[in-house]
Amino acid sequence: MRKLLTVILLLIAVSVCGQETETERPGLVARLLEKYNEIDTNYVDPPHYNFSAMLSMVYTYDIYQLKSSNGQSIKLAPEPSVKVGPYFGWRWIFLGYTFDLKKMGFDDGKKEIDLSFYSSKVGIDLYYRRTGSNYKIRDVNLGKVALDKPLEGKEFDGLSVGITGFNLYYIFNNKRFSYPAAFSQSSIQKISAGSWLAGIGYTRNSLEFDHQKLQQMIEEYGTTPTAQLDSGLMFNSVKYYDYCLTGGYAYNWVFARYWLFAASASLGLGYKHTVGDVESTRGFKLNNFSFDGMGRFGIVYNNQRWYAGASAILHGYTYRKSRFSANNIFGYLNAYVGYNFGLRKEYRKNK
Repeated sequence: MRKLLTVILLLIAVSVCGQETETERPGLVARLLEKYNEIDTNYVDPPHYNFSAMLSMVYTYDIYQLKSSNGQSIKLAPEPSVKVGPYFGWRWIFLGYTFDLKKMGFDDGKKEIDLSFYSSKVGIDLYYRRTGSNYKIRDVNLGKVALDKPLEGKEFDGLSVGITGFNLYYIFNNKRFSYPAAFSQSSIQKISAGSWLAGIGYTRNSLEFDHQKLQQMIEEYGTTPTAQLDSGLMFNSVKYYDYCLTGGYAYNWVFARYWLFAASASLGLGYKHTVGDVESTRGFKLNNFSFDGMGRFGIVYNNQRWYAGASAILHGYTYRKSRFSANNIFGYLNAYVGYNFGLRKEYRKNK
C-alpha cells in the first residue's frame, strides 16, 4: 500500500512539474504526459478548465453475511449513512470533506477513506474502511428450532469489520472511451464508446465476531429448545488477504448532447489467504480461490462549465471454506453538482 501511494504522489508531482507557463513551451515531462493521455477528440472532449468546485452527497451501504456449512446464517448491516460536503479540484486531483449530519458530535467508530484516480489509460481505487460496531441483524437462519423473526432488526455490537485495499486497472480503448467523463466530471464523451478492462487488486479484510454475544441473544429471544450456533460460526477473529486478477467491460452511452450514462462490470479471480481462530484445538485457516465483483454506474450532465450527476460503485467479496463462508458487499451512491473555472490557455483564444 505504501508503494502504491508513493507512485500516485510521484504522478501528481510529475504533473505539477510538467505544467507549462504562459511564456514557455511545454517541457519534456508535460509532452510525455500529453502523449500518455492522448485521446481521439472526435469521441472525447478534454477538460477546458483547470479548477472545479463541487458539492457532494454520499450515501454509503454495507452488508455482511456469515454462513456455516450446516446452513446456519446471519446477515448484518449498519444503518446506511448520508454525508454531505464540499470538494475542490485541480485537474486530476480532488480533495474534500464530507460529514454525517446524524453523527455530528458523536464518534461511532466509523472511518472511511475512498480515493480514485483516473486517466485515459489507467484507473486506481484506494479504500480504507472501519465499520465500527453499530450493526443490526437483518436476516437470520438458525435452524428448525430457532425463532428467526424476533431477532431481525435487533442491534448487535459484536461485529467489527475493517477493509483496506486497492484496484488498479488498464483501459484498452483509451483514446475513444473516457472513464473520467463518467466518474470524475472532467472530460466529455461526445460519441458512445466502450472498452475492455484488465487489472489487479489487493484487499485486507479483518473481521472481529463475538459469537458468545450472539448466542446470548438467541437464548433471550429464542424458544425451548434453544438453537445452538454451529461450530463453524464459533470464531473470534479472521483476517483475509485477497490477491486478485480482474477483467471486465465498460460502456459510455451518450443519449443526448452533454448527457452520459455509464456502466461497467468487472469480475476478479482472487486467491484468499485467511488466518483466524475458532473454539477448537486445531484453529482455523483458509486458503482458496473465489470470485469477486465490482460494478460502476453513473449518469452525468456536463457542458464544460457546469456539471451534475450521480454515480454508484459496488464491491463484492466472497470467502468460502467447507465449514464457513463470508460474503461482504459495500459501496456508495454519490450525487453531486459542480462548477468549473480557470480556463486553460489553449482554449482562451476561442473565447
